[in-house]
Amino acid sequence: MTVPAADGESRSLQAAALTQPSRRLTTRRRWVEPLVKYEEVMSDVVQVVEALGAAIMILGAVGAFARSALRRNTDERGTRYDALRRRLGHVILLGLEVLIIGDIVRTVTVEPTLTSVAVLAAIVVIRIVLSFSIEVEIDGVWPWRRRRGSDANEAISAPPVA
Repeated sequence: MTVPAADGESRSLQAAALTQPSRRLTTRRRWVEPLVKYEEVMSDVVQVVEALGAAIMILGAVGAFARSALRRNTDERGTRYDALRRRLGHVILLGLEVLIIGDIVRTVTVEPTLTSVAVLAAIVVIRIVLSFSIEVEIDGVWPWRRRRGSDANEAISAPPVA
């Protein structure tokens, strides 16, 4: 039994219209909001990368101190203090590289403005200078004065003549 609707159609016709949409309903586009936005995902990725960089430095420092405390003898390059400084320097360099990756990803994907690019450039320059100075501190010699394939503390006297 069908009950007439207010506009004269029957409820059975209305039910049929709901199960089989009319042409007018199928031609309309309804934009559905995505559950997760790209910017939010990339922001979360950047936070994970930055947390990884910080974890590398923290856990690496703890590991370097533990390794230095547990070793009684010196290694082939000097005292335990020198070995600890080298290990800490390597850990800091690795952590800084990962943090630079996070900054680049944030600037390119999350905040692509001219101001954020300028801030990124300043951060990268500061971190490169810091990385360079830590590397010099670890090796004890300028990178261009290092002899390839031999002891890093010896300077190049003259290039080989062919």
